Amino acid sequence: MSIPPYQPAAFPYARPRRLRTAPWVRRLVAETTLTPSDLIWPIVVHDGDEDKVAVSSMPDMFRLSRKEAVNAAREARDLGIPMIALFPNISNTPKDNTGSGATDPDGLIPETIRAIKDAVPEIGIMTDVALDCYTDHGHDGVMEGNKILNDASIERLEEQAFIHAHAGADAVAPSDMMDGRIQAIRNALEANGYSDTMIISYAAKFASAFYGPYRDAVGSSKSLTGDKKTYQMDFANTEEALREVAIDISEGADAVIVKPGLAYLDIVQRVTSTFGIPTFAYQVSGEYAMMQAAIQNGWLDGDRVILESLHAFKRAGASGIISYFAPTAARQMQG
Repeated sequence: MSIPPYQPAAFPYARPRRLRTAPWVRRLVAETTLTPSDLIWPIVVHDGDEDKVAVSSMPDMFRLSRKEAVNAAREARDLGIPMIALFPNISNTPKDNTGSGATDPDGLIPETIRAIKDAVPEIGIMTDVALDCYTDHGHDGVMEGNKILNDASIERLEEQAFIHAHAGADAVAPSDMMDGRIQAIRNALEANGYSDTMIISYAAKFASAFYGPYRDAVGSSKSLTGDKKTYQMDFANTEEALREVAIDISEGADAVIVKPGLAYLDIVQRVTSTFGIPTFAYQVSGEYAMMQAAIQNGWLDGDRVILESLHAFKRAGASGIISYFAPTAARQMQG
């Protein structure tokens, strides 16, 4: 068989598009993968009578009764989501300056933890350790005048974390950004026999405008006075985030959270590459609300944009993502 004389290549030898020619090869060479096991589903539980209450600023998001929270935990398990994160909406419990409701052993969150663990023991439960949902001023700590008292707040947070652990929480997640709270909570857990309870610290939590819909969901938006810039981080800073994470690791944090998410992927990348500790990114309420509104208006393709946004966190190095899209994304991944 004769063939034409060999001719030197007229085009570049490197053709990266060869590795994009078919779905199977794109899957084969994917640098990051996303599965339901990468997701944590945040759930807002309320103490009212209705099973579900719509959150107006978060389309398709609901405050759930304790019974519905148990059902959500079952759904998470069936979808392969390993953990849920609980947040309270307290409307039938008095709020005060010190957030005393946060340390009620028979309060909404401890009772919800027990109900979920009784019904779905295999699901992981992470709880929010902060006072904003329980204070009449909407801040994450005890207030004196216009000042948040760091050490007095820690005393309340220690007890709150202990109560959550006693109720069966697998992980407590301090989101208050008080100085020294990780060490104090770790000491309290160790001293009371909860050495296996994880601390997943909101180590790099920024004073962000993206939290508005969440505050609607938990009922703190109307009571919040001023802002949280004296204790949450300045969004202009990155080195400060690394210092905060280093401190929390040294005090006993098992994993850390960067919050918000999409607007802070540079922080996620720096934290993961610097410390190598499990790092979770929180796709917060404002990010969810913007995307969901655009999806519902037909401006974005929900089936595509949700998974694309979640992959961005994995690409930045996140171990997992806390996202209100968790059940939707998990169902997409299951086919």
